[in-house]
Amino acid sequence: MKHSMIKRPRLVNSFCPSLGIAALLIAGCASNGVKDPSGSKVTEMRPDERGRVAGTGIESQDLVAVADKMARGLLNVPQVAQVPTPPRIVLDPVVNESRFTINKDMFLDRIRISLNQKAAGRMIFLARDRMASLEKERELKRTGAVTSSTDPRVQEFKGADFFLTGKLQSLTTRNSKGVSDYVFYSFQLIDPRTSEIVWEDAAEVKKEGLEDAAYR
Repeated sequence: MKHSMIKRPRLVNSFCPSLGIAALLIAGCASNGVKDPSGSKVTEMRPDERGRVAGTGIESQDLVAVADKMARGLLNVPQVAQVPTPPRIVLDPVVNESRFTINKDMFLDRIRISLNQKAAGRMIFLARDRMASLEKERELKRTGAVTSSTDPRVQEFKGADFFLTGKLQSLTTRNSKGVSDYVFYSFQLIDPRTSEIVWEDAAEVKKEGLEDAAYR
């Protein structure tokens, strides 16, 4: 009678010291990942890669994919791509109507950085989130407290040609079998003079899992 062949799983390391206790034997074997000085094991991953510690909510790979899609779409907007003078754009804070706690400004920050790198000066972003510091600097120049290479009495702050903003929304289903989350990402480019929406795009992601995860 022929005996059946049983394939044994291949360990990462071919040798582990015998410790006498199964739990310690497993702990003594090397595993994938990078050890930090504290002794804990971590795995370095790409931001656009879904990790093993994952949930059904908004995660890094979603942020990367959504921001990249919006940046590509903005490059093809006629009011941006087909004008002789680069339009000036202000980032208006994203509205988070999803159930997830997230630093929503990361979406617009990543879109802005991507466009500044790839748009080759076809659009200019205004630092409205720094207005307090900018106004303070202008006042210091006007009073002569610091030097100025231009006339500080002249109003030089630029107005916006467009506002870029967005919204995060979600739907959640939960029962004894697990949790399901649908997240809808929408972004708009708005003309502040006419209130017209000159461009908009959206992305959607749906995930299901056995249990929920904590997001911070």
